[in-house]
Amino acid sequence: MLTDRRPRVSIAHLPTPLEPLPRLTAHLGGPRLWVKRDDQTGLATGGNKTRKLEFLVAHALARGADTLITCGAAQSNHARQTAAAAAKFGLACTLVLRGEEPPQTQGNLLLDRWLGAKVVWTGDAPLVERLEEVTEELRADGRRPYVVPYGGSNPVGATGYVAAMEELLAQCARQGLHFDRIVLASSSGGTQAGLAVGARALGYAGRIMGISVDPKADALRHTLAGLATATAKHLELRPSFAPEDFAVEDGYLGGGYAVVGELEREAIHLVASTEGLLLDPVYTGRAFGGLLDLIRRGVFSPEERVLFWHTGGIAGLFARPDLV
Repeated sequence: MLTDRRPRVSIAHLPTPLEPLPRLTAHLGGPRLWVKRDDQTGLATGGNKTRKLEFLVAHALARGADTLITCGAAQSNHARQTAAAAAKFGLACTLVLRGEEPPQTQGNLLLDRWLGAKVVWTGDAPLVERLEEVTEELRADGRRPYVVPYGGSNPVGATGYVAAMEELLAQCARQGLHFDRIVLASSSGGTQAGLAVGARALGYAGRIMGISVDPKADALRHTLAGLATATAKHLELRPSFAPEDFAVEDGYLGGGYAVVGELEREAIHLVASTEGLLLDPVYTGRAFGGLLDLIRRGVFSPEERVLFWHTGGIAGLFARPDLV
């Protein structure tokens, strides 16, 4: 395997299921839709960050860390999975979350509390700046913090999605499947970059499309190129990547990050009512909403087989009763 020589702990329930979406496919008149269920990775309701944390936690333990620290939004799926991974390995956890503490503790934030994480709110301070300050405070108190980057998206974390591409292609070989396209939510870049490294190293001939939930396409492509190149180097692979190597669609940003509009509402309701599959309001709801629009615009032919890579985030639904 491409990642065998990199330290890794066992956290995720792998391989995650690969499932067809026949009722939704029939409703839309094609293409043939499938889903890769990384919402089923198992860590405190699962999600894509769990694969990254298998490598990040191993990296932290190898360096003698006693605390994981990371940052995100109030309903960060990444923060929740980091807190769960810390609890599983007996590490302390500090989460630096954007803004002010909300009046109700629900969704991911409720799980953060149950998982034993300490939460620090940034107020008006920039997120990364406050993360650096809190990290130094931990060191001054005699702790040995390991900073898990935003979204787990550095070469160590992205290695989890190189391994995920290898997993997918093994499933496809066993089942006689081929996917013309892979579509996923993309933001901090680790998932898409890791898949791209695995795809090139393993000869996957299909196209990987990231639907941005926050950055503009040009900025995200440059992030992906740098991260994919660094990840390949981390794994002692030769490929280097350029921004034009990445397909990114930024036409579905709506009102901004975590602002739920009709696009996300329709996707969440349609996918739930046709397939019994839950999407989250920030990432997969927006990405699947974009996929629905692309299908209706004829971007995909009815004969294509398209895989939606479900990155999780279900706990965030329970902080949004307004979606009903």
